[in-house]
Amino acid sequence: MQTMLFIGGEWRPASDGGTFPVLDPATEKPITEVSNATVEDVASAVHVAYMAGKGWAKKLPRERAEVLHNAFNLLTECKQEIAELMTLENGKALEDSLSEAAYATEFFRWYSEEAVRNTGELTQSPSGSNRIVVINEPVGVSVLVTPWNYPAAMATRKIAPALAAGCAAILKPASDTPLTALRVAEILTEAGVPPGVLNVVPSRRSGEVVSAMLHNPFVRKLSFTGSTEVGRALLSEASECVVNCSMELGGNAPFLVLEDADIDEAIKGAMIAKMRNGGEACTAANRFYAHEKIYNEFTDKFAAAMAALKVGPGLEPGVQLGPMVNAQAVKDIDRLVQDATGKGAKVLIGGRPTAGVGYYYPPTVLGHVPANADILKEEVFGPVAPVVSFNDEQEAIELANDTEYGLVSYLYTKDLARGMAISEQLEAGMIGLNRGLVSDPAAPFGGMKQSGLGREGSYEGMMEYMEKKYIAVEW
Repeated sequence: MQTMLFIGGEWRPASDGGTFPVLDPATEKPITEVSNATVEDVASAVHVAYMAGKGWAKKLPRERAEVLHNAFNLLTECKQEIAELMTLENGKALEDSLSEAAYATEFFRWYSEEAVRNTGELTQSPSGSNRIVVINEPVGVSVLVTPWNYPAAMATRKIAPALAAGCAAILKPASDTPLTALRVAEILTEAGVPPGVLNVVPSRRSGEVVSAMLHNPFVRKLSFTGSTEVGRALLSEASECVVNCSMELGGNAPFLVLEDADIDEAIKGAMIAKMRNGGEACTAANRFYAHEKIYNEFTDKFAAAMAALKVGPGLEPGVQLGPMVNAQAVKDIDRLVQDATGKGAKVLIGGRPTAGVGYYYPPTVLGHVPANADILKEEVFGPVAPVVSFNDEQEAIELANDTEYGLVSYLYTKDLARGMAISEQLEAGMIGLNRGLVSDPAAPFGGMKQSGLGREGSYEGMMEYMEKKYIAVEW
């Protein structure tokens, strides 16, 4: 298990020798100590990336594609190991970790294919005086900042397109879950990524080291996944040096169940949308709106499905919901639940933190949640589902859009035409129509409003690491 900084293809301790502990959320005990990167360390990583990036950008697209495909093959072989490592440091059920490992790996297959499809443009100017040639060039050294909830997928979703575009990168993983990122870097080195093209700098000094990188003149790109609050602060800092930014920020996803929906299918979708990754996902359904005609049937079946989940340490066989990532996560979840119940919401199942060792919160369903409950306005980021009734389609749309966020919305109806019409009115970058899962490496992932800027995945994901250059030509 690698625990040191990965800079220039070498494993090294922090410049001041500092470390920080990584805890197992199921036992609350330390797993290991990881090197705690300093400002000096990240400055070194940026310089190394700048130098290595020159050679990487000049490699033929096919050469870069072959390295990425090697990475796909090696990560596939290591899927079980990576999944178990994620569960160890994150707490999620192994079933969720295995799904994430497969999803994370797919970004290298997708971008091994996209690396050779960097297409430009050739047109004639309207006046006929010259040709307009537009090419895409690597943006340059890219800083990738990832969260703890998807330790593998959030890293590979950024690393793969950056490398495909010809950029060198510095990955700053979340301090709760650095071990997966370090293992991924080790595998990518084996796959043929040259020294310095990918660097990994775990640190508890997150604000300090990311700020230092943003103010380094060699850094030309920031890709961040995390809270909207932190995203705003990083955008402000990035503006000081005019650094190109991609932001995948918070969500507050509504899940609409219309009166004509197949309720059993809606329950299946709700369980995926809510409980995938234990509810610790920006795409997780955060607010459930069920038509008054089917409200009781939906909530009864939903509560029964949630109550049937097996809770326990993520590595135990059959467990479907592991612990939350840390103690603060449990406190944040419970604050929203107690606020809702204090304002009149009815607890159908769950509703209180689980006593004992480990950061557990039980599957919880709240009925008749009042409009002034904080849980309808804030991301709960846990296994809690508040359900609200509505009486007409327009009201449902207005409730869904009544948020500063716009990442994803879910909708269930048997009428596809109706579903498509409503989807066009929902203010979200992604829609799950009769489906509880939207993420796909081939699809553009991203949100509207304060849920972010730019897109990850698909062809657009690689273009986030490109700059357009226009050449006026006469011949």
